[in-house]
Amino acid sequence: MTDTSNTNGGAAESPSLNILAQYIKDLSFENPGAPRSLQARDKAPSININVNVNANPLSDAEFDVVLTLNAEAKDGDKMLFNVELAYGGVFRVTGFPQEHMLPLLFIECPRLLFPFARQIVSDATRNGGFPPLMIDPIDFAQMFTQRMAEEKVRSQVSATTN
Repeated sequence: MTDTSNTNGGAAESPSLNILAQYIKDLSFENPGAPRSLQARDKAPSININVNVNANPLSDAEFDVVLTLNAEAKDGDKMLFNVELAYGGVFRVTGFPQEHMLPLLFIECPRLLFPFARQIVSDATRNGGFPPLMIDPIDFAQMFTQRMAEEKVRSQVSATTN
């Protein structure tokens, strides 16, 4: 049996991350060359995938995190399909130190949303007449580190130009 009582007199709150809601904010699938774009081809199309994460506070403990996926498939210069998805989640984050908030919102929350967003993109491409597009797992920690490095450079450049 596990003791779940608070041994520190209730002074500190246990860290907690909860998903309160998940939703499709925006979904678009374009197949401008149909039905010609659905014909068999000799080589695989080139597929370009862009990923973005944004987070906005809704209250002191609740945050709206939106994972945006954009996948475009081309055969030469002809677009075969373009799928855009903005998939969001409302998260309650409590008991974490302030320095952990950005990594939680920009790494952990999109990591939790990704499997659902990936399935929506897969279903959209399949329903559009193409083989299902299974997006490879995304390293949100690396994305976050790169974004923070870019922000640091941007702030240093703006500080030297003022």
